[in-house]
Amino acid sequence: MQLKTDWDLSKLDISNKKLENTKNAIAKFVTDWNTRTDYLQDPQVLLQALLQFDFLLTNYGTSGDTGYYWGLRHTLDQNDAEVTANMNKIDELSTKLQNDLQFFTIRLSKISSDVQNVFLNDPKLSDFKHFLQKLFAESKYILSEPEEKILNLKSNSSHHNWVKMTATLLSKETRDKKTLDQLISDFKSDSSKIRDQAALSVNDILSKYVEVAEHEINSILADKKVNDELRGVTRPDFMRHLSDDIDTGIVDTLVASVSARFDQAHRFYRLKAKALGVPYLKYHERIAPVGKITKKYSYPQAVDLVSQTFSSLDSQFAQIFDEFVNNGHIDVLPKKGKRGGAFCTVERPTTPTYILLNHSGKLQDVLTLAHEVGHGINNELMRTQKFALNFGSPLSTAEVASTFMEDFVLQRLLSKSSPAEQFALIMQKLDDDISTIYRQIACYKFETDLHQSFRTKGYLSKEKIGEIFTKNMAAYMGKFVKQSPGSQNYWVYWSHIRSFFYVYSYASGLLISKSLQAQVKKDPKFIIKVKEFLSAGSSASPKQIFLNLGIDISDPNFWTSGLDEIESLLATAERLYKEVN
Repeated sequence: MQLKTDWDLSKLDISNKKLENTKNAIAKFVTDWNTRTDYLQDPQVLLQALLQFDFLLTNYGTSGDTGYYWGLRHTLDQNDAEVTANMNKIDELSTKLQNDLQFFTIRLSKISSDVQNVFLNDPKLSDFKHFLQKLFAESKYILSEPEEKILNLKSNSSHHNWVKMTATLLSKETRDKKTLDQLISDFKSDSSKIRDQAALSVNDILSKYVEVAEHEINSILADKKVNDELRGVTRPDFMRHLSDDIDTGIVDTLVASVSARFDQAHRFYRLKAKALGVPYLKYHERIAPVGKITKKYSYPQAVDLVSQTFSSLDSQFAQIFDEFVNNGHIDVLPKKGKRGGAFCTVERPTTPTYILLNHSGKLQDVLTLAHEVGHGINNELMRTQKFALNFGSPLSTAEVASTFMEDFVLQRLLSKSSPAEQFALIMQKLDDDISTIYRQIACYKFETDLHQSFRTKGYLSKEKIGEIFTKNMAAYMGKFVKQSPGSQNYWVYWSHIRSFFYVYSYASGLLISKSLQAQVKKDPKFIIKVKEFLSAGSSASPKQIFLNLGIDISDPNFWTSGLDEIESLLATAERLYKEVN
């Protein structure tokens, strides 16, 4: 049977009737509850309101299926003006409807602590307990409705437009007909000449705009400081932790645990320099490839290998994957106008999961397939949650399922490879893992220093920002990566730091995944607990979900067990290097 390689979007109802029903459902909710206050006092009445609110989110969202459809269509052809216009139109409507609904959660969050305790301890509201816990935790930092509207209205001029300005200026720059993104991709070239030329061009572009970025970053740092002061927040990273449903102490433990093992990254870069035959790596050579992997995998071959891996883990994983493959849930091949990269998305509990790939036959494409399907399996398992308010993963654990599946597929690939191929493949994987864990935590520490320094000094020069950046990058890279001239400006294009402190989640997700992998390798039956975690969604905090499984993620030993998996992979790479050289 020929595999489907295009999305089947016919399952989405984009009729005018469905969109009208969406608007009517939201209007009815607003009419029913906007002038009432009894749901803020009586658990039984609140239950009625929450059930109606959840039904709305489950079946309609704020754009029916229409917003989901046009967003997906846009990723398939970003140059289609009509598609873009339809997407923008529905996005505008969705934003308006979201604002219409905002009153409900804001008012609910503002009830007294005594009433909060009554609601949290009432058995009738047990299905929504964590939703309420999170809302009440956030309530301390939510301003009044008019104030929140003002903050929303000013966000474009005080943050988004600044960020967009820098990104737009950088995106328009070309050198030798290559964009900045393409030049950075050249850092992965086999040719040192191409890598060095790309670095010169990148340095030229970044130095051209570093002063612009200086003003931009100071402006958004100032805006963040003002917002935090208005909300009564003292730590710049606290609001990120709150929104991600993770204790600040857990993030601090994660950062400390990873920082204490920076020597792993140092060893990796020493090994890479040795493998490339150089005394040290230039800054832009951190991601230079080592060895060659020439084997190609067609999409059917990739599907077969991934399916075998999933079957060995759990039959339900394989079943979900087969449904994606056979029912038009994966758009596989590159096309003109199609967005690059890969992603997995789901709109609501009642809409299909869709996965986008750009499969070109590289071995990395097999891992990408496993990664994105991991997200998809997570989505499907979360459908066991009865309510939309418990559907979805917090950012702190969003990458667990994807990296869990990807790493088990990697093990199967390694078993089918020669020692030389194994070395190249493991070095490629370590490149990703070191960046995901150590580089992102170094970036998190850079952000922390940046915000704290700004709040002390009031303004940071480009030289000072570069100094803070270099200090943190050098700490994780060690002496076998040279902080080359120009590398102090690489913060200019690093978009993550404009979203404030979310980079820790890359490390937390991968390390949680590594810890779970270690447990499954010891005892294959542990996969049952992995499925319990993947099915839990946001029904409880990540800490509580893991405690229910007998795992304490506030314990430094938990993070160490994940880092031990990196240690094992690194030791294998060091052994293979000696074997093949």
